[in-house]
Amino acid sequence: MEAPPLDEAFAVPAAEDQLERAAKGLRERGYAVHIVDGPEDARALVSALVPVDKEVFTASSETLRTAGIAADLDESGRFRSVRAQLAELDIAAQIRMGATPDVVVGSVHAVTEDGIMVAASASGSQLASYAAGARQAIWVVGAQKVVADLDTALRRIRTYSLPREWVRLQEVYGQPSFVGKILILEREMPDRGTVILIRSEIGF
Repeated sequence: MEAPPLDEAFAVPAAEDQLERAAKGLRERGYAVHIVDGPEDARALVSALVPVDKEVFTASSETLRTAGIAADLDESGRFRSVRAQLAELDIAAQIRMGATPDVVVGSVHAVTEDGIMVAASASGSQLASYAAGARQAIWVVGAQKVVADLDTALRRIRTYSLPREWVRLQEVYGQPSFVGKILILEREMPDRGTVILIRSEIGF
């Protein structure tokens, strides 16, 4: 099986005015928003935002891995990492812990200029915590994921995120990927969600 066609146009970081429009839209929809210059800034900010006395779940994310955020939260010993505990649990317990952590840190595949976020997943393992399961949610998002509207966001999943993840899984596990579930985040409850927009390209 071959990977789906890749649209490289979705790898281009958004301009500053697009980022500002997305930040404004997100704030109007209930999110706290930070715009930072690069991955290291996002990494430092996440470490400052995540409480050290609460359980934190890192959703599978190339953005978190590449920025070093996943390693900070799961391997440094400073935080109560859910993922660090999962290997010792059965599958049912792993799913429950990942669905209802105190804090989830992850990413999304697209953010529209009016503040809608879209996340896709094969298994859906991170989507429960994104939608409602976690008491606090933090999303770290590269500038190339900012798009004009929801139709474009959904097209980005199919023509950029999926092909990139397909290739990654083939290289790591020898198997293709697929879109199993899509979550559309239109609005957030007060004081729950934080979005960190990075001015550079990172993740899929």
